[in-house]
Formats: sequence, structure tokens, C-alpha cells
Amino acid sequence: MKPDNPTLIDRLLEVIEQNIVPKTRAGVEAGNKLFGAAILRKGDLSLVLAETNNELENPLWHGEMHALKRFYELPKDKRPDTADCIFLSTHEPCSLCLSAITWTGFDNFFYLFSHEDSRDAFAIPHDLKILKEVFRLDPGGYNAENAFWKSYSIPALGRKLPEPERSRVSEKIARLTETYAQLSEIYQESKAGNAIPLS
Repeated sequence: MKPDNPTLIDRLLEVIEQNIVPKTRAGVEAGNKLFGAAILRKGDLSLVLAETNNELENPLWHGEMHALKRFYELPKDKRPDTADCIFLSTHEPCSLCLSAITWTGFDNFFYLFSHEDSRDAFAIPHDLKILKEVFRLDPGGYNAENAFWKSYSIPALGRKLPEPERSRVSEKIARLTETYAQLSEIYQESKAGNAIPLS
């Protein structure tokens, strides 16, 4: 299925809204960040699992990392090959998560919010700071299409759709943006004194 297929984009947004957001809401209320991820089967777009950030347990359990942890806890006979899966992230993965997605063999990932959104809309600038300080990369400086995977911004894919699909996707993204703005407020108000090193 092509990445700009309206059925795929609708399904990815549906998984964020119905499967990731509820877990993220509970996680944020406990003091974790608002990042989440899911893994779907390419063949029928069925959900393998959805997860959210769990940095209070372990600072490595970013939304993507926690999803991968849970993925590899599945029985081997019930765990699809990563080559047969779609990796979905609510936010553009940080350098840690980019590496983990690569090492686990996914050939793709899709994300809703960019690194700049994480910094500007959600007041979490660490992804861009690490990319700049450690890797000397400016925003967007990593290779979004390479020998390992291709990455896709869901809003960018949505803007390329013809009408009425473009407007429908835009409305869904606007609704999710408002949801995540509310989750961000909860996180920012509750993060003081938590045990997350980069909170």
C-alpha cells in the first residue's frame, strides 16, 4: 500500500486516537511524557500493539522504545516480522528511537508531530538539542530516506491528498492536535520533581 493512500492515513490517525491516546492520557496523568507509538501489520492494517512513554520506570522507555520492548515480549509465534509491519509514532522519533527502529529492522515509520512541534508546541526540546549537540544536525538534518527505512510525516502526506480526503484528514489532525495540547498541559503542570532526567 502506498504511503499516501487515504485508507492508510485514516487508519494511522484512528490508531493514534483510539489506541495510543488512552494509554498516553493515563501515562501523562502519572507524570510521563506524551509520546506514544504503535505497530501495525502491513497486510491488513490490524493493530499488533500500542504503547506510550514510561520514562518514570526507565528513562529509556520513550514511547517508541516502550512499544518495541512490549513487541519483543510477545510470544515469537504471535510476533510478526518487522519487515511486515508499519511503525507509527505520535512524534518524530528522537535519535535513540531512530536507532532502535533501525536496529529492529523496520523499513518505515510514520509520525504525526515533528521535532519542531515537540519543541514549540509541547515544550520538549530535547530531541533537537541532542541532534545538534551530539550529532551536529540541524532540524531535519537526518536522512529521512536511507538504506534502512523511509520516514513519513502524516500531515505532509495528508496535504497531498485530493479533496474531500484532504479536508477530512486535516480535521482529524486538528482534533488530535487539540487532544495533545491538553495532554501537554497536564504533563507540564505535573513534571516538577519527577525522576525523568530530561523532563
